[in-house]
Formats: sequence, structure tokens, C-alpha cells
Amino acid sequence: MTGTTLTDGLGRGGRVRLPAALRQTATMAWRSLVSVKHNPLELVDYSITPIMFVFLFTYVFGGQMAGSPQEYLQYALAGIIVQNTLFMSMYTAMSLNTDLTKGVFDRLRSLPIARSAPLFGRIVADLAKQLWAMLLMIALGTLLGFEISGGPAGFVGATLLLTFAAAVSWTAVLIGMMAADVEKVQVFAFTFIFPLTFTSSAFVEVDTMPGWLQAWVEVNPVTQLSDAFRGLLLGTPAGAPIFWSLVWAAGITAVFMPLAMRAYRSDNR
Repeated sequence: MTGTTLTDGLGRGGRVRLPAALRQTATMAWRSLVSVKHNPLELVDYSITPIMFVFLFTYVFGGQMAGSPQEYLQYALAGIIVQNTLFMSMYTAMSLNTDLTKGVFDRLRSLPIARSAPLFGRIVADLAKQLWAMLLMIALGTLLGFEISGGPAGFVGATLLLTFAAAVSWTAVLIGMMAADVEKVQVFAFTFIFPLTFTSSAFVEVDTMPGWLQAWVEVNPVTQLSDAFRGLLLGTPAGAPIFWSLVWAAGITAVFMPLAMRAYRSDNR
């Protein structure tokens, strides 16, 4: 980070102007991405886990669920990617909690930069890593027989998925701020994300579930996101799921972003 990046754009009272804050956020995001070069295992997390999910769901469940792995992959790939996106969002919580515990954010806050720049930079970097994981899973799915028949609209799915991931990132920030250590973050991730993804249309058709469960599954945000992403990839109607996915994303952001920012500003670890 150069001296210009850190000090340029200070307004009255030492407050950082918006253009400077955006540059500082980009610098912090780049700092987080460059760290992968010194810690390659971090990229492994964003590569091996997605590959494992695709192979396991395709070849372990495919024959039972749809008669053949390729046929099941055609339905389930969107759900697999959505599940992976939610799990990867928890990495934001774990890395944030680790940085707070080790005092990394204290050092960053002592710099003449926008107080929110390290946090927003972390989220932007994690979204870039999520994009990498998503493209990797689509590429692998294609090699295994998945047919993208949605054309250019499929790329809109990437934007939709990252929009939802950005919203969920605020829940991850709040969790990372509130958890005493990274182990508690992991416990929350498993106890919350697994039921949320498996009580959805990510991996099975809704009408195969008991009637009492269908009522929840149909309003589950993971169902809406999976159906939207699946429709965009396959070129099937997805207007309603896209709309409700965006509504959920807006609602999650409206609730959790203020709570996360309040916790971040008041943290004194």
C-alpha cells in the first residue's frame, strides 16, 4: 500500500472521502487476494471442497436419485454450487474472527484509512474467491456431462449468486464478530447451513417431500436461489425464483448489515 493510497482523500475532521475509501477497500481486497500466494492452502480450500462436492453428489447419489450420475448432475449441480457458496461464506466469518483475535484489525484500524475499508476489502476478496469456486464447479460439471442450455443467461446466474453471497456475507461478519473463537464459528456453520440446504430443492424435487415439510421448503431462500440458478443455467423459466432470491438478498442485507457494522465498530478486542 502506498502512502498516497492511505492518506489521499482525507476530508474535514480527518474523515475519509468516498473515492479514497473505495480505493482503500480495493487495496485491502488485493492484499487479501495476494496473501494466497504466501498461503496456497487457502486456495486449496476454495478448490478441493467444490470439486469434492461435485464428485460426491454426482457419483454417490446420482444413480439412486435419477437413474444415472449425468442425469442427476443436470438437476443437482445448481444446488451443489449454492450449498458451496453458503459454506464458503462462512470462511469470511472464520478469517475475520481469526484476524480480530490476532489483532490484525487493530493494526489496520491504526492506519489513516476508512475504518470500514479492511472489512469491505475482506468481503470483496472473498466474493472473488467464491467466483473462482463457482466457475471451477461449472467447468467440472461440464466435463462430467452437464449441459448448459441457458446460453448467455447462465452468466447472469453468476451475478445473482454473488449478489446473494454478498448478502450472506453480512451474516458471516456478524457471526465472526460475536463468536469467541473460530471453532464456534464452524459449529454454527454446520448446525445452520446443513439443515437450510437439505430442506430445500437444492438436491431433490420439492414434491417428493412430506406435505408438512413442503410449506417450509417452498419459502426457503436456498430453494429460491437453487431454482433461479438452475433455471438460468438450463434455460427454463425462472422469473419468480430470481425475484424472490433478490428479495431475500435485500432482506438479509437490510437486517444483518447494520447489525454487523454496529458490532464491527463497537468491537474492542
